Amino acid sequence: MVIGRAWAIPGGLGDRVPLTATAPQLDDEEKYSTHMPSHLRCDACKAVAYQMWQNLAKAETKLHSPNSGGQRELSESVYLDVLDRSCSRNWQDYGVREVDQVKHLTGPGLSKGREPSISVMVTGGPWPTRLSRTCFHYLGEFGEDQIYEAHQQGRGALEALLCGGPHRACSEEVSNTREEL
Repeated sequence: MVIGRAWAIPGGLGDRVPLTATAPQLDDEEKYSTHMPSHLRCDACKAVAYQMWQNLAKAETKLHSPNSGGQRELSESVYLDVLDRSCSRNWQDYGVREVDQVKHLTGPGLSKGREPSISVMVTGGPWPTRLSRTCFHYLGEFGEDQIYEAHQQGRGALEALLCGGPHRACSEEVSNTREEL
C-alpha cells in the first residue's frame, strides 16, 4: 500500500523521478503485544532517557532565577513529580519507521540515522502505552533518586544508567542476540 507520493528533481535538470513511501509492515508482536518488541527496546530506552532528562532540565531551569544564587538542584518532591509526569506524558510524537527493511522508533531525542528521501512514520496505536510502561519500568527498577543523580551528571550518564551496561536494552550482548534470531 503506497501512502505518499512525491516528485524529486535530481541535479535540478528537470528530470522528474517519482518517489514512493509505504507504511512499515508490522508483525504480530509489533501490532498486538502489550510489551515493547525486543528489537525496539534500545530506541524506547533512549526515548525514555531523553524525556526524563528534558523534563528534569526544564524543572531545574525554572528554579534558576536571579535570586537563586545559581542553585539548580530540585527537591526530592519536585523530581519525584517530574519523573512521574515524564512517564505519564502523552507519547503520541513517537512512532515506528522502516528504513532499508529495519524498523526503528522515531521521535524527539532519537537519532535519525540514515535519512531516506521519503518515509512514513506510524504513530499512535500501541506505541504510547508501551513507551509509558517502559518509562515506569525504569522508575521501578532504578528508583527516582538514582535516576536524578545520573541526570545531574548529564544526559549521557542518564542514558548509560538506563540503557547501557550488560543485559541492558542497548548493550552489545543484547544486540548480538537479536542478530542471531
